[in-house]
Amino acid sequence: MNENDLDAASRPFSSPALHGTSTAPAAPAPAPAPRPPRLHLLALNPTDSVTEGFLPAAARLGLAVTLLTDQPEAHERAYRRREEREEDGPAAHPFPALDIVPCDVRDYAEVISRIAADGSRPRAVFTNSDHLQAQAALAAQYFGLPGKDWRAALRTKNKAELRRALAAAGPDVADPVWSAELATGQDPATLAGLDAPYPCVLKPREGVASEDVVLVADADELVQRCAEIRERRPGAALVVEEFLDGELRTLETLGDGRTLHVLGAFRTELSPPPHFIEERLHLLPAPPPQPHTDQVLAQLRALGVGFGVCHTEYVVQGDRARLIEVNYRAIGDQCDLVLAELLGIPLFEYILRTHMGEPLPDDLGARTDGRVRMEYVMADRAGRLASAPPAGVTERDGVRLDYRPLRGIGEEHPLHRTNRDFLGVLRATGTDQARIDAAVARFLAAHRWEIV
Repeated sequence: MNENDLDAASRPFSSPALHGTSTAPAAPAPAPAPRPPRLHLLALNPTDSVTEGFLPAAARLGLAVTLLTDQPEAHERAYRRREEREEDGPAAHPFPALDIVPCDVRDYAEVISRIAADGSRPRAVFTNSDHLQAQAALAAQYFGLPGKDWRAALRTKNKAELRRALAAAGPDVADPVWSAELATGQDPATLAGLDAPYPCVLKPREGVASEDVVLVADADELVQRCAEIRERRPGAALVVEEFLDGELRTLETLGDGRTLHVLGAFRTELSPPPHFIEERLHLLPAPPPQPHTDQVLAQLRALGVGFGVCHTEYVVQGDRARLIEVNYRAIGDQCDLVLAELLGIPLFEYILRTHMGEPLPDDLGARTDGRVRMEYVMADRAGRLASAPPAGVTERDGVRLDYRPLRGIGEEHPLHRTNRDFLGVLRATGTDQARIDAAVARFLAAHRWEIV
């Protein structure tokens, strides 16, 4: 008997060598193993949220993953590098069975076609990309799966439509914010006659990561900046908005269409105008401050937001919360990874479970005593990174410092004036904010980042 064949003892013994031809009935062929349920995940470029958050969460949930992307080579390189880093030890974040499929993911009809061609009914359709929320929502609806309302996804992505929707909700829900839209192909010179409350903010209508977001002082600068952005983004639709001055905060929420949980809130510090680059974030003590939290939730309801995870940015002006933008996905730049760790909950699994139609618990069981500071080290000029500290984790005086390089030694880059200028991110966590701030100050003083 083969000691590795655990079923052999229960089968009739027969040996062709002794009996010539066996008269015992042939053992039935083993039934094929059931196929694991499959998640169809839409992505553009690889991100830490997907690589370290959602793909490992899918593995823990027993899901196979078909990753639909218009950048398959970039994903293959990213996951190959990950395997190389972990080949000498157990993987910190095991991956699921993963198929990378080329697809024009910006086209919802193509997304639906590729999923249908996969040959098996999807268990869920999901994306964490700002640009693909409506496409994923339409695909989920086509296959009869849980998902976001595609209209809410479009409404939050399109900043002009967001302003119109909030204005329609009325002043009891949201303070009116002055805005104007430069439609696709419309001449920037038409903005010269606007009765705008200068200084005001110019931004791409569907932009992300503060790219091409700029404060303009007057009508002449507005027209000039529009023309400059159009050179980089031919024909792009733009939005001009009232400048909302005040403390910038975020609200992180997770809902299943029935229950909407507040996960946490950050205070964000930006670079000096005219650009708006996030330099650091501090997690606010739980529970998030009132009355601003309830006001933000009311505005999200007016927009139709309440399913899955959402990252909302707003400005505090007295006792009023005035929305900057709504990103219908998880907060990025590694804040979501830290939040999951600090709250002590399976955050990424919860997010995926909502898209599988599973209700969230009434109490997520999150810790409330944690504090975090996210510090982003930024390039201040174009050039080649000549020296920088390596990745490393230290713990001292109840503070954990986790430094992650975001640009390799020898890499040369232009100055983008966005988060693409980040050289590295320092994740500082603990329970005492003063100790966290002191540890960050020591780390920054002890290291150098040199660009030549």
